[in-house]
Amino acid sequence: MASLAVTMKGQITLRRDLLTHLGVKPGERIEFDKLPGGELRVKAARPAGTIDDFIGRHAGKMKKPLTIEEMNEIGASGWAGEE
Repeated sequence: MASLAVTMKGQITLRRDLLTHLGVKPGERIEFDKLPGGELRVKAARPAGTIDDFIGRHAGKMKKPLTIEEMNEIGASGWAGEE
């Protein structure tokens, strides 16, 4: 079990191996859940994206928008294992 020192400001520093285990990279966030008996559960915070974030990431990368029919054809061929 890892043991960490608490600073005068009430802060701790997690070692790299613990951050790697959580899958946390610099700039990302960590969540804590308070459990009975003075225990904490630590986990990587996974941001919940929105459809606007997704669409914005791909904006301007297509020459023309697909029609519903074209999207349905692509989906059907994918299910059928066609390329």
